[in-house]
Amino acid sequence: MLLQKSVFPLATLSLVLQSTFVVAQQSPVEVIVVSGSHQSTDIMALNSNVNLIDEQEIERVNAALASDILNRASGVYVQANNGVENLPSLRSPILTGPGAGGAFLFMQDGVATRAAGFANNNGLAELNLAQADGIEVIQGPNSAVYGSNAVHGVINVLSLTPTNGGEAGITFGPNDRVQFTGALGHIDDHGPATQGIGLNLQVIDDGGYQDDSGFTSSKLGLRHDYQRDKLTIQSSLSGFDLDQDTAGFIASGDNGEGCFSSNFAPDELYKDRSAMEKNCDPDAYRQWSAIRGATHIAYQINNDELINVTPYFRSNSMEFRQHYLPSRAIEENSHFSLGVNSDYQWQVNQAVALVVGIDIDWTQGELTETQQQADRFSFGKARQQGVHFDYEVDSSTLAPFIQVNWQYNEALVFTTNVRFDSTEYNYDNLIADGTTKSDGASCVNNYGQAVSCLYQRPADRTDRFNNTSAKIGANYHVSDNISLFANWSNGFRAPQTTDLYRLQNQQSIGTIDSEEVNSIEAGIRGAYQTLTFQGVIYRMQKDNFFFRDDDGLNVTDGETNHSGIELTASLSVLNNLRFLANYAYAKHEYDFDRLSSGVVNGNEIDTAPRQQGNARLEWQPTSATNLALEWQHIGSYFLDPANEHEYAGHDLFNIRAHWQINEQIRLNAKLENVFDEEYASRADYAFGSYRYFGGQPRAVYLGANYAF
Repeated sequence: MLLQKSVFPLATLSLVLQSTFVVAQQSPVEVIVVSGSHQSTDIMALNSNVNLIDEQEIERVNAALASDILNRASGVYVQANNGVENLPSLRSPILTGPGAGGAFLFMQDGVATRAAGFANNNGLAELNLAQADGIEVIQGPNSAVYGSNAVHGVINVLSLTPTNGGEAGITFGPNDRVQFTGALGHIDDHGPATQGIGLNLQVIDDGGYQDDSGFTSSKLGLRHDYQRDKLTIQSSLSGFDLDQDTAGFIASGDNGEGCFSSNFAPDELYKDRSAMEKNCDPDAYRQWSAIRGATHIAYQINNDELINVTPYFRSNSMEFRQHYLPSRAIEENSHFSLGVNSDYQWQVNQAVALVVGIDIDWTQGELTETQQQADRFSFGKARQQGVHFDYEVDSSTLAPFIQVNWQYNEALVFTTNVRFDSTEYNYDNLIADGTTKSDGASCVNNYGQAVSCLYQRPADRTDRFNNTSAKIGANYHVSDNISLFANWSNGFRAPQTTDLYRLQNQQSIGTIDSEEVNSIEAGIRGAYQTLTFQGVIYRMQKDNFFFRDDDGLNVTDGETNHSGIELTASLSVLNNLRFLANYAYAKHEYDFDRLSSGVVNGNEIDTAPRQQGNARLEWQPTSATNLALEWQHIGSYFLDPANEHEYAGHDLFNIRAHWQINEQIRLNAKLENVFDEEYASRADYAFGSYRYFGGQPRAVYLGANYAF
């Protein structure tokens, strides 16, 4: 039944099998990755699914949004909302609402960009995905290596290595977009030590596809490398600033409210481009700034022993209007962290390698939520004007871990990871406790009767969550070119501070547990001079799933199942022609009943396409010219837990071209959405309406780079 759904997986498998026979005598190409293990590893020796997006691909894509580059990885689907806002999925549905933050771990050089209890659904926006040495994507749980939030996957961005010279680039696109990138570096290798310093900058000014929805985004990176004898030090500083006028969903229900008029059926409203360009939330905005710094210190004690210590800090602040909720409240949140990651690596003998370490994090955070609208009572919920929440949280995490690699023989290696995370939150409520207004007064219904307010504030309290995570994997080298791998792993997500302390009146205080997922996967990986491929099959089961149901109420004890296959292949057909393909087929289902909100055991989770894929044909007709045709496929998906409303999916085609005029000047062009497909970059159904973000019509991007 699976193979009847699409010819894409058949074509990919056929390509892999036929090409394997042709190039079977060629030597493998070594590719080293740093994610998924505490040690840098040849990708052929890994026991889990890792996708590497290399520097050359990053440079060619020149991503403005996370979806531009990450949707090229197998099993990754990032939905672009408005501005820089995005919702990712890695071996998962698109997760939204209060439970979405912390389902994925975003990192730079192995350090999380946000503290574990303070994740944000749009966290990818902080990372400079256009200027990096590489982007490594790990599918599935990896908490045994990285701790909390590595539930469905990990994205690790490798900061740009300093080089001599510099480069400046500018790109012009639709909606008055101007994107500037610049890099400058210097290497000094004349003394007893080798040093390098590099500076990179990305600035984007975009007028927005929807009315009055522009944004200005700035990302700055500074890196210094030092190496002398047995000591290596890599320091980085990263900054991010966003000023965005946000536009929200275009909802079919808005037709009667005067924002727009349309003759299209509600389930096809996304095809009405005139409607999709409207902004029905002109007062929505997002202001966001972040700065992060880390110093990785590695000391090689001897040939068999190595010590790594990475102290870091992070500071993050955000203010935005919750335009997607009936209260349209303004949220202000911030957190500041200090921490250190450390490990000791010991090659015990030829067969056994040991890594032991401890990660420590201390974070201070705060959140305020304020409703400007007058008091309102509807559908049994009282939303009061004024402050809903105002609290501070001190968080600390202590996490010792151990990793053991056992080379059983020349072909077979086993790896075991065990980690224990102890996370404590000290919460301080700064306004009245309970379900009253901030001053202790009651809310009232439409008849003037006193009722509980929707928002519930716990009294001051301390919560601790202890989680043990493990991973056991094996990798078997069939030959120099083929390896088989398998692993069992579990992951966890300690409750976010907003899960615990920003409650609704139907919830019980102190009853939320850590989300947990158990996973098993197996795969095959091949590497030749002209062909690389990977195929993975997996199954996961998740407990204590936290989400907002179709009634707008928080659910804290859901259970879900996830299974699928992921295929990746890259084939150099000729010296100047290369074919690349990614395909994923997945089923994400509820494993419990909540009939009041349409959740039925066995129903598919909303916004979870069964099929998604990406194929590219790259042609280099001359040494100075590169052309690429890209196809992106997103299959149909349900929009609600009851599986009563559906989006049909879409197919997009893009063309990219690069011309190296001389050693200094490079020109680039992109034609996006070649066939002008009418599609939704995000589709949803809630509060009785279809809701969409319209996809960008056919667009041309032109740019130039100058190297010096």
